[in-house]
Parts: sequence; C-alpha cells; structure tokens
Amino acid sequence: MIESITRFWQRIPKAVLFGVAVLFQCALLVLMVADRMQILREGREVTLQTQPVDPRDLLRGDYVVLRYDISQVPAGALAGKTAETRNPIVFVKLAPNANGLYEAVSVSAEPVAVAAPEIMIRGRVSYSCGSTSRTFCDRIQIKYGLESYFVPEGEGRKLEQARNQQKLRVVAAVLPSGRAAIKRLLLDGEPVYEEPLY
Repeated sequence: MIESITRFWQRIPKAVLFGVAVLFQCALLVLMVADRMQILREGREVTLQTQPVDPRDLLRGDYVVLRYDISQVPAGALAGKTAETRNPIVFVKLAPNANGLYEAVSVSAEPVAVAAPEIMIRGRVSYSCGSTSRTFCDRIQIKYGLESYFVPEGEGRKLEQARNQQKLRVVAAVLPSGRAAIKRLLLDGEPVYEEPLY
C-alpha cells in the first residue's frame, strides 16, 4: 500500500506539485482577506477611546500601539474563578456612554445575549493574577486584536501624540460573534485613516 502511494507521488510532475502548493497559499491569502472584509462590511460600528501607552512601547516600525479603556476591565462574576486555559477567550459586553463611546459593562467566559445598542466583543485575557496563574483577578487585561494599526511611514508620531493626549479614537467593526477589526481612526472626532473594504 505504501509503495503504491509512493509510486503515485513520484509519477506526479514536480511542476504540478509546485502549482498546487502555490494555489493553496493563494487560497489561504484570499480567505484571510475575505474574513477581514466580512468583519468590516457586516460588523456593527463601535467607537472606543484610546489610552496613553508607556513610551517604551510607542512606535515599532510603521504601526502605532493602541490601548483602550476596555483593555482592563473588572472581572465581575469571573473574579476568583479558574480558567480552563492560561490565556482564555472572554466576551465583554459594551454599551455606549453619554458621549457615544462604548464602555465595558460586564465580562463573561461565554457569549451573552445583548440588546441594542449594546454589543458583545471577543477578546483574549493577556494578564490576570500573574503570568502563570489561571485564576481571574478582580481586574483583567484583555486584548481584542485591535492593539496595533499600520500607518504610512512618518505618520506615526502625530498619532502617538494624539493618542497620549487622548484625542485619538478608534471606530471598530464588530460581528455578532464578537470578532472585531479597526475600521477607521478619528483625530479630534474627524476621520484620518479609513480601512478599505478591499
């Protein structure tokens, strides 16, 4: 059986195998772009306030490091409980405040029902009660996949300064599943960068 499979593979021209490998990689790239397109087109928009970031982590290359008011939230009902994994996925319920900025209302280990204008966003716990602990502290740090934004070369400093002065806001698109992507950046309320829908 193994010999017949080996002979079959040896009869396939190397050019055909190379072509299949290239097509497979192209298909993966198309799937990644299509996934992002789905989030940006179908996701509900939420506006998030950015926070200053430690200057040691400012600009690395051509992207700006972002942190949000929702990056650190009270654990609520999760406090003191043990997570199944070291960096578990959690679901944060967001609701708009009087200024239209979305703030964290609650956090849970499973998706929860939300009523408009609330929205649920999915994130991964990056720190809680020490790096090796699986116990939820009273406050947990969460990453949403919205923590960096690529900008044209030389544009990062202006955005960093605005971020540190809390003049920079992010509009994110969020799907009902909780997956999110940055849709646009607002500087003093005005759009400065918009993600293309591809």
